[in-house]
Amino acid sequence: MRRDKRENDERHPYGTSAETAAGRLRQELEALGVVSDVHDGYGLALVSVWAGLVVWCNGERFWWQTGWDARQARPVYASNPVHETNRAAHRIAARCAELRQAHQPEPTTNTPGDPV
Repeated sequence: MRRDKRENDERHPYGTSAETAAGRLRQELEALGVVSDVHDGYGLALVSVWAGLVVWCNGERFWWQTGWDARQARPVYASNPVHETNRAAHRIAARCAELRQAHQPEPTTNTPGDPV
């Protein structure tokens, strides 16, 4: 019975859809000054935070890439359960700050004729 319900309404054992959990995360990030967008489909939701920082959610957990393991040639991920949305938001905001610091945009000159 639970399996049928899960397939029909894309809810998970905690009773939270991926989209709902991702929306809560977006609100927590916004409260921390981090702008993000939520995209959902197929039982998953993505929270697009910054270049190189996308948070996945399946209704039970959030997970995101925190770095690269050169020795094993694979990404390193962090995760949090959805019932710790505030903690996840603080960790993600800290990662976003790291990425922003590492990838400062080039200053623009706003000279006439410069491509926009």
